[in-house]
Amino acid sequence: MYYEAAEGLARESLEKLQTERLKRTIATCLRSPFYSGRLGALGLTPDDFNSPADIRKLPFTTKDDLRANYPYGLLCQPMDHYVRLHASSGTTGTPTAIFYTQNDLDSWAGLVARCMYAVGLRKGDVFQNMSGYGLFTGGLGIHYGAERLGLLTVPAGAGNSKRQLKLLRDFHVSGVHIIPSYALHFASFLKEEGVDPRSLNWRIALIGAEPHTEEARQRIQDLLGLKAFNSYGMTEMNGPGVAFECEKQAGMHVWEDAYIAEIINPETGEPAAEGEMGELVMTTLCRDGMPILRYRTRDLTRFIPGACACGRTHRRIDRITGRADDMLIIKGCNIYPMQIEQALMSMPEVAQNYLIELFKEGEMDQLRVKVEIKDEFFVEDMRALTGLQKKIAARLRDEILVTPRVELVQHDSIPKGEGKAVRVVDLRAKQ
Repeated sequence: MYYEAAEGLARESLEKLQTERLKRTIATCLRSPFYSGRLGALGLTPDDFNSPADIRKLPFTTKDDLRANYPYGLLCQPMDHYVRLHASSGTTGTPTAIFYTQNDLDSWAGLVARCMYAVGLRKGDVFQNMSGYGLFTGGLGIHYGAERLGLLTVPAGAGNSKRQLKLLRDFHVSGVHIIPSYALHFASFLKEEGVDPRSLNWRIALIGAEPHTEEARQRIQDLLGLKAFNSYGMTEMNGPGVAFECEKQAGMHVWEDAYIAEIINPETGEPAAEGEMGELVMTTLCRDGMPILRYRTRDLTRFIPGACACGRTHRRIDRITGRADDMLIIKGCNIYPMQIEQALMSMPEVAQNYLIELFKEGEMDQLRVKVEIKDEFFVEDMRALTGLQKKIAARLRDEILVTPRVELVQHDSIPKGEGKAVRVVDLRAKQ
């Protein structure tokens, strides 16, 4: 373990540490305009919290709260204490901004270094960060964690596959950070260039920033010839480093000395049963500049029961299966985009990309899925294509209980950006 004392804490010691840090965090929060008003109205003080379970005395914090108090309403320190901010894109409304003190950045780098050590990266490895930098936390967050661990760090940034390949080759890169959709695109690029991925020195990929299925992970591993490790983070909780798989690839350890994690029923707000799927709620415990209490992430997951074989005592969450606010309702059926990806990625004929479109036919909402097909299956035989189209539609119907319109398209014909993949387009308002 990277931090043996912290990662192997006995449960009782871990909960004691969480309680101490929760008290300190609440005292810090009371310095902010937002939390001093909210907690003051409830008469809550640090003395009201004597175990991690007492956190349920606190109200939830939502993204709407962050937006309503943008930009400075949650700050707990004088402005000259802050050294960096990250923010959401805010292209459709008020963004959310998170401010960091130097202590916050040091703590964050340590958490990311812990994650990278857990998947097998070590001092002496060469690490290529194939992620966007700037306001997006994934670039700088991973970068500083890699340097903290002692890795030779190549800040490649996103996109430009030819340059990525040259860097991978020239510097004998052994580990990369890459979003899942670009990993699948990069696999296609290597094939077009006639490059055998197994000729590269890489052995480890950190994948995250967008939800993906186990089928997508397996495909990344098979196509790129490495081990791909799932991760979880969000800007509101620092960025990457909130939870990470270890070498066992058996769920993501939430670093409970830095966060309190809850799983709730998204409809009632009550705690979900152990092992039951629900919405993840997070509280920061080691942030001075802008701590956040009981943040509703809207991400759906569950706690994995039992201990991990790696020996770490911090609880594990399952991969994110979707979001409480991205559920699609079509013909009375609740559908999550991840269900569609899971079905598509299990089919050998399907290439790396797809697009879900919502449209209206009369007064009825309809679902169309555009699916890229591998070149060897995109043939001129109309009967063969029609058969494949029906096969995909049937596979999707088995998964989502609705038969979508399926449109087969050629490999690499769906537009791709350098950032997170756009998987759902709602055309209904434009009709």
